[in-house]
Amino acid sequence: MKKEPFVTLEQLKEIDKTYPTPYHLYDEKGIRENAKRVKEAFAWNKGFREYFAVKATPNPFLINILREYGCGCDCSSMTELQMADALGFGGDEIMFSSNATPAEEYQFARQINATINLDDFTHIEFLEKCAGIPEKISCRYNPGGVFKMSNGIMDNPGDSKYGFTHEQIIEGFKILKEKGVKTFGLHAFLASNTVTNEYYPLLAKVLFELAVELKEKTGVAVKFINLSGGVGIDYRPEQEKNDIMVIGEGVRKVYEEVLMPAGMGDVALYTEMGRFMMGPYGCLVTKAIHQKHIYKEYIGCDACAANLMRPAIYGAYHHITVMGKDNSVCDHKYDVTGSLCENSDKFAIDRMLPKVDVGDFLVIHDTGAHGYSMGYNYNGKLRSAELLLKEDGTVQMIRRAETDRDYFATFDFCDILKDIKWRE
Repeated sequence: MKKEPFVTLEQLKEIDKTYPTPYHLYDEKGIRENAKRVKEAFAWNKGFREYFAVKATPNPFLINILREYGCGCDCSSMTELQMADALGFGGDEIMFSSNATPAEEYQFARQINATINLDDFTHIEFLEKCAGIPEKISCRYNPGGVFKMSNGIMDNPGDSKYGFTHEQIIEGFKILKEKGVKTFGLHAFLASNTVTNEYYPLLAKVLFELAVELKEKTGVAVKFINLSGGVGIDYRPEQEKNDIMVIGEGVRKVYEEVLMPAGMGDVALYTEMGRFMMGPYGCLVTKAIHQKHIYKEYIGCDACAANLMRPAIYGAYHHITVMGKDNSVCDHKYDVTGSLCENSDKFAIDRMLPKVDVGDFLVIHDTGAHGYSMGYNYNGKLRSAELLLKEDGTVQMIRRAETDRDYFATFDFCDILKDIKWRE
């Protein structure tokens, strides 16, 4: 199988006249088509809403595109809450899922009437003291143990820092009910980046059965269930894509098997996908600027791990296309590197590619989620621009590149740096 870039070499050459590499580029057409499919996949559930995980791609231009398809925002910090509020999202459109949460963040979430998704049993008392208990609340469940799927994919919720235990969530619901909560929700995240259509249905079964148990043991009728994220993307060309229509149908089947017989056919379903919503519709565009021939063959790029850190910290695979050489034989083995003073600053190790020449455009695929958002300033590297390839083929800058003035702006003793020669 082959991964095709959503941008052509001719388009990149045109973009290069205005915007230098490196930059993150997003595909408006792909984002819109995918958001429409997600909405259709769960249209059978009247209360369905996708709460886009803002942490994945915190760009207002992209979030506003998703909003056109009914998406809300899943926020995990004060600044994400502030962004959602500033964009005009109302309380019901904002889910606040955080952990080790500072008091001021709970207070602001209450102020804008966001739905709070409590991560810990002890936070019931903490929230009551710092901000008060709202009438609507969600609780995050962690069943512990190991979560397995038939294709061998597994994760270990028991080793995760998130959520209530089984005993805690039953007790927590009783306490919250006594404190005046009228609308309850459930949430869980049990596996990350799953490339299988069975993850959501399996997770749904866990949460649906818990909802029925909670109704029996606490008298609480859960009104919404948040399947969170975890639906992955095919980073590798040989992987088969998730089919959101099949996933939605699988969840519907479990809904009818578990919730309907319990008289809970009005439960709204939520998702909070980031990677699936945006990942394949972004890429990091960089140029080969050096070749190095020592014990291995290296291609040095003008992008580095500060632009995309997943390969450096996770060993994550991101496919690379050498633009203009898509049909050439991949008969050269390279490490594709950046310029950070870290040997882990490699986008690919021993990757078979066509012969790469200095000046070639390299497209690093699937950086639309957890790409730009995980960037940093190590070695004084400046954050790159974000560009949107619009449906009509034009390009819009949706975040400018950082400048050296940005980097130094947070120093309180800028007079010490008064002789810096700023780049124009």
